[in-house]
Amino acid sequence: MILLDPELEPDPSPHGRGTSTRALAHYLAQAQAAVRLRGQATVLLTTDATLRDLNKRFRGKDKPTDVLSFPATNLVQNQEKSAGDVAISVETARRQAAEQGHPLAAELKVLILHGLLHLAGYDHESDTGQMHRRERQLRARLGLPQGLIERARPKSTRKRSRKP
Repeated sequence: MILLDPELEPDPSPHGRGTSTRALAHYLAQAQAAVRLRGQATVLLTTDATLRDLNKRFRGKDKPTDVLSFPATNLVQNQEKSAGDVAISVETARRQAAEQGHPLAAELKVLILHGLLHLAGYDHESDTGQMHRRERQLRARLGLPQGLIERARPKSTRKRSRKP
C-alpha cells in the first residue's frame, strides 16, 4: 500500500512521470514478490521534515534521510500479517534522482526495494555484503539503476565493470 503525506508538494517537473500511487503500488507488489516478503508492506511518501523526525525518534540521528524501514513485530491485522512500514522522503529522492541523472520514479523504486530488503531482515550496516549482493541481483531483475549501497561505498572499493 502506498500512502501520500498531504504535506508533500506535487512534483512540478516533467520527469515526475510514472510516480502515480497506482504505478508505485504495482511496483511495490512486484518488488515485494521478488524479495519474497510476506505480509502487507506500507510505503509512506513524505517530506524531509517527517523523515528527520522519524530518524531522530527511532535512530537518534537528527537529520533527514532518504528511506527508513520499520519491520512489523508479529502483529496481525485483518487476518493478514503486516510485513512492516517504509517511509521515503520524496524531497530527498528528487535530489538524488537529479544527481544520478534518472527520473524520480526510478529513484523511488530503488528506495522502495532498499526498504523492503530491510523489512526482510537484511542490514548492510552489519552484514558482510549479503544485502548488497541481493539488492544488486534484484535491481538487475527489476531493471533499476545503481542502488544506495553502491553509491555509499568509496569509489576506490567499487568493482569496476568490464565491458566485452
